Amino acid sequence: MHDKNKERVYKMAFAGVYPHYITKAENKGRTKTEVNEIIFWLTGYDEKTLQKHLDNKTNFEDFFNQANINPNASKITGVICGYRVEEIEEKLTREIRYLDKLIDELAKGKAMEKILRK
Repeated sequence: MHDKNKERVYKMAFAGVYPHYITKAENKGRTKTEVNEIIFWLTGYDEKTLQKHLDNKTNFEDFFNQANINPNASKITGVICGYRVEEIEEKLTREIRYLDKLIDELAKGKAMEKILRK
């Protein structure tokens, strides 16, 4: 990701992208509850904390910097947006791509226990 694109993504409101995650999942027969479960697993947030971030229009940078990233997130591997997620060096970019990858797996019909690396 180029620096200008990176900065643009970091400053985007998570609330602006969240509905797209839900739409992507629902279009493939999955649910908002499953999207939230993925977000909770990855970030350590709960329903109340997630809603606060949505209401406050927290940007991606703050959303992930305030998260308690699941230690098993390092088990997330594969290609997303043309990059191998496990090879992304910059922590914040890697964490954002982790979420993209998990939502992608959900939309592709993968079982939740596999998505959540249990």
